Parts: sequence; structure tokens; C-alpha cells
Amino acid sequence: MTSRWRRKARRFGITLLFVMVGSGLWYAQERDYRDQLSWMGVPEWQQLTPTSFHRVLRNDGYLLGWSDVRVNALWVSYLLQAVEDPRAGPRPSFRRDWRTLWPVGTDSYFGSGYDRGHLAPNYAIAAVHGPEAQEQTFLMSNMAPQRPDLNRRLWQRLEEVVMDHFVPRFGVIQVITGPVFPERFLDNVTHRVGLVEVPQAFYKILVVPGESPRALAFLMPQEVSGDEPLDDFLVSIDAIEARTGLDFFPSLSVEAAGELEAEVNTAGWQLDDVAGLPARF
Repeated sequence: MTSRWRRKARRFGITLLFVMVGSGLWYAQERDYRDQLSWMGVPEWQQLTPTSFHRVLRNDGYLLGWSDVRVNALWVSYLLQAVEDPRAGPRPSFRRDWRTLWPVGTDSYFGSGYDRGHLAPNYAIAAVHGPEAQEQTFLMSNMAPQRPDLNRRLWQRLEEVVMDHFVPRFGVIQVITGPVFPERFLDNVTHRVGLVEVPQAFYKILVVPGESPRALAFLMPQEVSGDEPLDDFLVSIDAIEARTGLDFFPSLSVEAAGELEAEVNTAGWQLDDVAGLPARF
């Protein structure tokens, strides 16, 4: 009897060891993948509240902070780098994401007056990270309700400037993008497309990593004509953190964060040359 219990205990110990080693290897791989797509750490909430809590969903080419309360992504993080021949394959079909707690179907936006607006962009992700990553940008978890003049014009123009001008200029750009909601959850709780809460605005943060990083941040409301110059929407990263409750670069020191996030500094970006460019399409 004693020897039998010893054998069971030994088998349990070996199994536990394998589980611990496997979990450690998985965690190390996961952290390494996150680090590849998120400079200075994935965004975190400044204070834990029901509306700030989110789950990190891993995709090829980008990470996404999913909120089951908003039924929306709170942020999407991806890294773009210069490639010799940037191109995208045929436009994939939209797909439901089984990882979201609530069902968001491909037809959820039909008849609402809102577009299925990409957060991680189709073209840039395809050009840098390949066709499988491009397909995953069409998951419904990567969509947010956007007015057509924003999605098809102003937002698209910003995405094109990032990929066509800023990435070739600097070589590498870290992008964090996402929606902005009203400060009071109850003020917007019924403003939804199906189950998906409709944002008031959208932000996009661009960072050139390095010892002396530089950043630009944009905040674009839903109600735009689409022809406005991009620099009309410049804000500080601190302003976006105040609106979203997120800490975008949690691994930055307080001093470095203060220098990078507190002010709007366009030096070196040559934004004046591209702020008024028309959309590619």
C-alpha cells in the first residue's frame, strides 16, 4: 500500500513539474511576443474599475485590450517597420472572434450608419507582418463603430501617412490606437450598435523608440468632415491617458514619461508636409 502511494505521489510530482516548466516556457514566450509588439509594456489601467478592466488578446502582428463591458477594444498595439516592397493581399472577409464574451457578428453594424472601422489597419499590418496577420485584422474584435467620414477619409489618411511617410522616415514606429468613451459610463450605456458601445472619438499614439524617443498623438472625434488637416487633432499623450484612464507605457520611468507624454512636440516629423494630403483611395 505504501509503495503504491509513493508511486502515485512520484507520478503526481513529475506531472506537476512538467506543468510548471511548460507554464514557465509559455509565459516567457508570451512576454517575449508582447515585448515585440509593445514598446515599454502593454497599456495598463491607472485605476481598476469595471470600465477599465480588459483582457489582452494576442493576434499575429498586433495585441488588443478587449473590454467585455464596452464590448469593444480599449486599445490596440502594433509595431511597424520599413519594408522594401510594402503590399497587401486581397481584402479578406470579416470574421467573428470566438474569444469575445459577447457575440459580435459580421453583420452587427448593418443599417446602423456606422462603418466597421479597423483599429489595427489592414494595409500596414499586411505589409509588415504578412497575409495571416492581415486576415486577423478582419476579426470583429478589431472593429469599432466609426462614422463614414471619419473611417473612410480622415482616419484612413492618418493611417496612410503613418505607413507611407513616418515609417520610411524613422524605420520603426510603435502605434497604440483605440476608442474614447464619455467619462460617465451611464451617459453612453445605451448608445450601442448591437452590443458594441459607440465611442465619442478615437486616438492614435505614435512613438519612435530609442534612447531619446519622440511621439505624436492624435484625438479625432466621430463628427468630422474628413478633409481637415491632421495637425488639427494633435494632443499630448497625457491628455489621452486622462480621457481613457490608461497608462500607455507603464515601463517608462516617471522622468522619461514626463518628457515624452506631457507636451505636443512635432520636431522631426515634418508633419506640415503631409497633414493635408488626400487619401490614397
